[in-house]
Amino acid sequence: MNLNEVRQQEVIELCKNLVKIPSLSGQEKEVAAYIEMFAKDNGFDESNIDSLGNVTLVMNGKEEGPVIVMDGHIDTVPVIEANWTVDPYSGLEKDGKIYGRGSTDMKGAVASMILAAKYFAEDTDKNFKGKIVVSCSVHEECFEGVATREVSAQYKPDYVVIGEATNLKLNNGQRGRAEVVVETFGKSAHSSNPDAGINAVNKMVKLIQAINELEVNTHPILGKGILELTDIVSSPYPGASVVPSNARVTFDRRLLVNETKESVLAPIQDIINRLKQEDEQFDAAVYYSSGKELCYTGATIEAERFFPAWLYDEEEEFVSQTLKNLQGILPETTLSHYSFCTNGSHFAGEAGIPTIGFGPSFEHLAHIDDEYIEKDQLLKATAGYISILNTLSNLKGGKVHV
Repeated sequence: MNLNEVRQQEVIELCKNLVKIPSLSGQEKEVAAYIEMFAKDNGFDESNIDSLGNVTLVMNGKEEGPVIVMDGHIDTVPVIEANWTVDPYSGLEKDGKIYGRGSTDMKGAVASMILAAKYFAEDTDKNFKGKIVVSCSVHEECFEGVATREVSAQYKPDYVVIGEATNLKLNNGQRGRAEVVVETFGKSAHSSNPDAGINAVNKMVKLIQAINELEVNTHPILGKGILELTDIVSSPYPGASVVPSNARVTFDRRLLVNETKESVLAPIQDIINRLKQEDEQFDAAVYYSSGKELCYTGATIEAERFFPAWLYDEEEEFVSQTLKNLQGILPETTLSHYSFCTNGSHFAGEAGIPTIGFGPSFEHLAHIDDEYIEKDQLLKATAGYISILNTLSNLKGGKVHV
């Protein structure tokens, strides 16, 4: 599996070309078309675009074996160009780095995955077991894992490789994420006569204080199940001389393994029930926020914002053998986990598909101004993906428990 100078330059150029194409969530059409064209020109057996706009590129081995999905999202967060010192869509190559929106998050990894699949197929003359599917997925920045439900439904993978940044570590899990909404309900009145109303904000203050006293769940590997207030809105707003009749707060909740939709909301619902008993004017509700976005295909993607955590034991063969083989070519590779949420929330957290994470670059470079990826990381990741494909294609395949 030789990553010679020609191949190295090909990886760099593909990364730069992907970065040059703006692709905000719901606006990935142009980059999707480019990827599909690239696949047709570079020996892939299939290239498909599904109803939501995910692009999948397929290499078929000559023998029966596991289906391996390598997933990287092609949507990016927006850019405030005034904050950048370089053109965010230039793909500028400078000082060993490639600059641009999406270089780290995560078009660099997508380029590495596509070309790793190509090189693996070329070097084996497709004499490998199973099927490789490179999933270039959409709308991850809005809904982690929701669009990739289409990918797993179509290909039924035995293994999944998430390409989000790991600094070339092998990740065997991640915390999940939920957006928890709490509302209090009151009664409007003129603020000169507040006793005629029920101030929903005052009720919310009590509720927030009680929520902040909840004990934070912890996990020995994934850490804290953080519950952090991120916004508060009262209604009517602006409330000129009006007692607010509604207050709504959003909490960012970082999820741990084995937490369910019901178990996460239960402690807050218990507080609401207690406050209702103590105060006959207290009325509140807790639920998950939901979102609805338009895909570039014209389809609508809609979901409740609850994205599960996942974690696999380091002794699972697909983890331990992958790590061992990676360390043979990248001695710096160690075992770790994501602190943020990825499409693995679907593949592993929802569907129970054996999943690992491996990607170039650093978590802290995602979403920043003057985003960049180091070329050395990009090239090492490509070699790493080839090793991962070689490892997983020679395993038996099949689902195991999270």
